[in-house]
Amino acid sequence: MTATRAGLALAAVAGEKSGDLLAASVLAALAEAEGGLDARGIGGASMAAVGFDRWWDIEALSVNGYAEVLRAYPRLRRMREDLKRRLVDWHPEVFLGVDAPDFNLDVEKRMRAAGVPVVHFIGPSIWAWRAGRIERIRESVDHMLLVFPFEQEIYEKAGIASTYVGHPLADQIPPEPPVAEARATLGLSPDAPVVALLPGSRVGEVRFMAAEFMRTAAWLHARRPGLQFVLPAASDSLFESMRSTLAGLGLPADLDLRIIAGRSHDALAAADTVLVASGTATLEAALFHKPMVIAYRLAWLSYRIMHRMGYLPWIGLPNILCRDWVVPEFIQDAARADRMGAALLAQLDDAPGRRMIGQRFAELGDQLRRGCAQRAAEVILAVRRGPGR
Repeated sequence: MTATRAGLALAAVAGEKSGDLLAASVLAALAEAEGGLDARGIGGASMAAVGFDRWWDIEALSVNGYAEVLRAYPRLRRMREDLKRRLVDWHPEVFLGVDAPDFNLDVEKRMRAAGVPVVHFIGPSIWAWRAGRIERIRESVDHMLLVFPFEQEIYEKAGIASTYVGHPLADQIPPEPPVAEARATLGLSPDAPVVALLPGSRVGEVRFMAAEFMRTAAWLHARRPGLQFVLPAASDSLFESMRSTLAGLGLPADLDLRIIAGRSHDALAAADTVLVASGTATLEAALFHKPMVIAYRLAWLSYRIMHRMGYLPWIGLPNILCRDWVVPEFIQDAARADRMGAALLAQLDDAPGRRMIGQRFAELGDQLRRGCAQRAAEVILAVRRGPGR
């Protein structure tokens, strides 16, 4: 039975913080277009801020890596089965899966079988690895919303309806980053170079990356004492965790490393260069036109599985989208303080190189800036109506 509240009855599942931010913009556009929105499912604070009813918080799905997913699988399976039962009972007009394909595709298949049209926002990385997933998409999804232009050809060849809508982050991040304003907001010196440290937004990522990022700051500080470092924490719990990690490392007392709650966009705008964990934050850094060093570590088993399945030479979105080694990447054992620090120092010392990287990323932003939320909302409403309605 559909909901009686005014507006579109929409079920949605977002799997992590970046998906929460991206979904919120689409939900807001849908609410405006329909004069209201009854949206329920799994989401985060950004979705809740636009009226989303969270049956579970997004943190319930924030599991990083294959080994970690295996340990969490019984809990995730119970939650997914409970979610499917509740959604079938409710019978929304549309289901919107936001990223999280390992969780969402199963839910989407059940919704489709129940006669609920399914839209998936942010296609899984079948272009990077796990290409066999295209068959699961074909049986689970009515329409894919694509955020990268080169994905369109993949879905056209597979005969899956899709629309390139651009990337919502490109619409949210200003084409000209407000460097001076961001430094003033964060209390940073306008003259000394700034390095932003973004070790991830999930507990698993931070566990593997945060300490080494802080050691990298100390390595740089030993060679350039005047550098300023800013590390935004994605949640209150991560803020406390990173403060505890920093205190336990015994780094130099005069190291200018500030851990801040949220405000990652201020940190990126203020930065001269960025040390960032692979993921959506690398794209955010690129949209701020920033040079960066990309790093990633996983549990050993998770890394071996992903390494065996991967076939692109890059893991970072900026390099993948530019089809080039625009910025360096350090993966697993290579993600060491001395190596990452040396790469960051090389960027700080190469002003022409920083300008070249900034220009490449400005052009990338132009390709991705398409009014994503409005385009996505139009497709969702068209799928809700169905052919001929």
